[in-house]
Amino acid sequence: MDTRYLDNFVLVVELGSIAEAARRLDLTPATLAQRLRTLEVAIGTPLIVRAGRTVRPTPAGTRIVDRARAILHEVRDLRAAASDTELPAGPLRLGATPTALTGIVPLVLKDWARNYPHINIYIEPGSSHGLYGRVLDNHLDAAVLVHPLFDMPKTCGWQGLRNEPLILLAPAGLAITDVLGTIAREPFIRYDRTVVAGKMADDYLRQHGIRPHAQFELDGIENIALLVAQGLGISVLPDWSVAATPNPLLRKWPLPPPVPARHLGITWLRTGVRAPLVKAFVELAQRHFPPPQKTGQAEALAALAPEAA
Repeated sequence: MDTRYLDNFVLVVELGSIAEAARRLDLTPATLAQRLRTLEVAIGTPLIVRAGRTVRPTPAGTRIVDRARAILHEVRDLRAAASDTELPAGPLRLGATPTALTGIVPLVLKDWARNYPHINIYIEPGSSHGLYGRVLDNHLDAAVLVHPLFDMPKTCGWQGLRNEPLILLAPAGLAITDVLGTIAREPFIRYDRTVVAGKMADDYLRQHGIRPHAQFELDGIENIALLVAQGLGISVLPDWSVAATPNPLLRKWPLPPPVPARHLGITWLRTGVRAPLVKAFVELAQRHFPPPQKTGQAEALAALAPEAA
């Protein structure tokens, strides 16, 4: 049995569409459909059935799809372990949040391409919550994400890269003498409360008895920053910028202590076959982002003196 066909079957089930799966695989729908028929002949039973414009697995397909995923994981691990180089064969399957993709990952990828040009990296964007689950399920080798608000299992490795305290983000032209008073008074753009830093921001404001006049609520720090730059409101966000060009339309203001911070880093399964690849990635990342140091509140506030964002 050609494991490529098994991989194609899993992708079709996950997407619910032969046409979309064919597009991602750079195949014609007819070619992909023929591969599925060949797989069905080899297994001896139909695996998918059309349902309107979509496809779904048959009862037999439903029963084998998880086992198919497990087989594919074993095959990928076998190929990785059979590498004749110092490190396992790639690709390294890396997840990354949107802010990590713009501020952290590109810096490390430059070093990776120079040091390991023969090892590819597959990058999957997503939310911290979603990527964390993908690592636990072994769909990803590692992910650059925000540490959840609970202890990770001992089976997971963790390397912190940045601590990002909450700040007030406001239009540069807005005069501010009382940060909390400004939050209570001005139109507010709320960071999605279902994500870690959004919950931190909501808890912080509640602790100070502030119920902001929230006009919008959304995920995506860069998207919120664009709205603030357009004068649509202010927001409480993590201090996320790494190497971006300062936006003259924005200004950051420190919040009164104690200020919570989100912890951005990389996590992986310690026993994964490609764990050595992850560790190589971590070593490169630490050249740009030394392990975060625990600083006193005075030092944190000094580092957050009002500045152009």
